[in-house]
Amino acid sequence: MCDESATAESIRSATPASAPGSAVDPITLEPVDEVVVTTLVDNVFDALLEGQETIIRAPFAAGMAQAPQFESGTTHVGLMAEHGFSALVTVRTGGSTTSILFDTGLSPDAMITNADRLGIDMSDVQAVVLSHGHFDHAGGLAGLAGRLGTASMPMVVHPLVWTRRRLAPPGGSPRELPTLSKRALTGEGFDVIERRQPSLLLNGSVLITGEVDRTTDFERGMPPAHQRWANSIWEPDPLVIDDQALVVDVRGKGLLVVTGCGHAGAVNIVRHAQRLTAVPRLHALIGGLHLGGGYFAPSIAPTVGALTAMAPDLLVPGHCTGWQAQHTFAAALPNSWVQSSSGTRYRLSAA
Repeated sequence: MCDESATAESIRSATPASAPGSAVDPITLEPVDEVVVTTLVDNVFDALLEGQETIIRAPFAAGMAQAPQFESGTTHVGLMAEHGFSALVTVRTGGSTTSILFDTGLSPDAMITNADRLGIDMSDVQAVVLSHGHFDHAGGLAGLAGRLGTASMPMVVHPLVWTRRRLAPPGGSPRELPTLSKRALTGEGFDVIERRQPSLLLNGSVLITGEVDRTTDFERGMPPAHQRWANSIWEPDPLVIDDQALVVDVRGKGLLVVTGCGHAGAVNIVRHAQRLTAVPRLHALIGGLHLGGGYFAPSIAPTVGALTAMAPDLLVPGHCTGWQAQHTFAAALPNSWVQSSSGTRYRLSAA
């Protein structure tokens, strides 16, 4: 995926730098000539989806596996899908191409397995970004660490990514969610960098939003059953403050925004990115939008309405978006909406 091998300089360029300005002052985000987003893990793998010139679908048979019930002793395998999200974001400026891993999926092996079947060399990754601390976005870190060994890898997280959380449904038994361990990650070779504020990566060509301003009145966050451990008690955690997104400015086209779950709200995130960068045009939105389930149903119509008004060229809702929202987006934006699927590559080029 890279035109040139990793060097000390390229590794340093992947390390976050403080982004000048704040949520109300524009940050200079360097435009890129091309960006390719490869969905390594998503909730769906559909081997029969058709691609386009700029949307490359994974092959029907992405590899072989032992299967003694067949005469040949082998069978074809596709890609793994699970309730999780991971995307490889590769940006090109001139002749320089660099990759960042945004989230790692749910299970330890799905992301690495899919990368292998797609022929992606994960040693080319220059940095890891976690959208937030939920385990369905961080589970694949174990597989990545096993593949990379002890090599130092910058990892950008929000300081609240370590928050203990649980689900406590009314009338049901509370279930604590797996909590990330900073000690374990540093022991595996990750250089953990905590930032609440925006960060610039790859010589200023990739923006990590940090905390997202919540400005809409219809993006309510998580239901009361989602709780965090704070001040020695469990309390509701609707905002998931550690939620952040990745932003790239495609030269002459506008912003690409990649979300993990979009807990801050898709519209809040896009508007926050526009405000941070002073780039008004939304070119593409890819990732989870967390509109699935009855609690989020009232947010679907205003979210679809606001994004429709932004008229993105590409809209790829995935992961936790939910079937009702998917159908509504598809009807409202038939020329922009694309079905997400593990292994799909989205190639966005400058005008």
